[in-house]
Amino acid sequence: MPLGASLPPLPENENTMSEPIRFYYRGALREVRDAQPTQTILQHLREDLHCTGTKEGCAEGDCGACTVVLGSLEGGQLELKAVNSCIQFTPTLDGKALFTVEDLQQQDGSLHPVQQALVECHGSQCGFCTPGFAMSLWGMYLKQDGAPTRCQIDDALSGNLCRCTGYRPIIDAARRMVELPPAAFDRAALAERLQLLQRTHGFSYEAKGGRFHIPRTLDELVQLRAEHPAALLLAGSTDVGLWVTKHMRELNDIIYLGQVDALKVVAESDGMLEIGAGVTLNDAYAAICRHYPDELSEMWQRFASLPIRNAGTLGGNVANGSPIGDSMPWLIALGSQVVLRGAAGERVLALEDFYLGYQQKDLQAGEFVQGLRIPLRREGLRMRTYKLAKRFDQDISAVCAAFAITLDGDSIASARIAFGGMAATPKRAAQAEAALVGEAWNEATMRAAMSMLAQDYAPLSDMRASSSYRMQAAQNLLRRFWLETRVDNPLPSTAVNAFAAG
Repeated sequence: MPLGASLPPLPENENTMSEPIRFYYRGALREVRDAQPTQTILQHLREDLHCTGTKEGCAEGDCGACTVVLGSLEGGQLELKAVNSCIQFTPTLDGKALFTVEDLQQQDGSLHPVQQALVECHGSQCGFCTPGFAMSLWGMYLKQDGAPTRCQIDDALSGNLCRCTGYRPIIDAARRMVELPPAAFDRAALAERLQLLQRTHGFSYEAKGGRFHIPRTLDELVQLRAEHPAALLLAGSTDVGLWVTKHMRELNDIIYLGQVDALKVVAESDGMLEIGAGVTLNDAYAAICRHYPDELSEMWQRFASLPIRNAGTLGGNVANGSPIGDSMPWLIALGSQVVLRGAAGERVLALEDFYLGYQQKDLQAGEFVQGLRIPLRREGLRMRTYKLAKRFDQDISAVCAAFAITLDGDSIASARIAFGGMAATPKRAAQAEAALVGEAWNEATMRAAMSMLAQDYAPLSDMRASSSYRMQAAQNLLRRFWLETRVDNPLPSTAVNAFAAG
């Protein structure tokens, strides 16, 4: 059924005993009962539904050939987001709508403006990557009001790679698509049908020896965690998905956090921004950049691709605890706290105290990350964060640095420095901080702190950078921070303000 057509209602006599996965695809209700819980959406599309427009290129969420758009109700509002189907598991579709390149054809058989623009601008050669580009462009088309900026186009296409066309004609198509006669899309009808799919209770999907638990409330999650302490907690699947597609691991017991509304809350209270563990990376960065636009907008743009940010969560990034995760340095530099939840209630830790060693966290039995508390801007704060990587977009950092000082006149009243990629965990630079506090913010103080970084860190050499490069880069980033924030003649920030402005 063409995109935008009326959707059929659900069957009146729903069989809740079997607890199938239920979602809309191509205007029809789909029920899945016998798919392995770790089957990817891409596999389900190609192998079960025989819709082969969506392609597999990398199976790790890097190339974008598998891009689809998911429709879901978030706080009662319809959200449409591009994601990588190659690393999302089929049970996560429950209660949602799935859109692929097959949906773009109009009811009269004509091409969608996205497709027509790609044709007119010669945006395809071999065509393998084209369905993914089309879906990323469609995701932008649905939200676009007027001509897109180059920054918006680059961000929308940041997760799509093309080996033969070159990007200029695809960028031209992104501009051209909004000039063509608009295509209708019945958002109200889709929201109405999705509302009928929403469950009031959690459920467990079981098939082929695996279990996939989907709680709806925080209490259900706490109970499930207590009953299944060995189960894997799954949020955005941007890391766990690769355990299956690349490491070939069998995950037999999974608790999915993506339907727990209590984990999706963003609120301000007592000078803190509270972000639930289920808030997507894109939404979380949007919230924090309203308070720190100059300091964090570039990190927002460079933190993975848009489809990854649409699926992954800030809480999952923190719970993962990777030493090269880009969120932890700035969170630690700002003095953020992690909120843990278990059967005994809440427990709050300073984020730097959460990490005990490589892939070791201060989590008691039955606990999980419930959310984060991030201090809002305070008077005298000067803060920057920097990412060094081989590519601007969608690349893992060799070094990620965050600096935050507060000034009392010309003197440094407090200092917090944190790095990723310099140790086995995201780690503060205690010696360098001590060299700053109480001193004038001048070149001599800065150079003293630079030398102390060698006491704080002993970085490793790996495929991304050598130990000596990492140390020199870390020291030079501290100097850059001083140049941008010094009292006498600061340099302008290099943050991408246009990205924050949209």
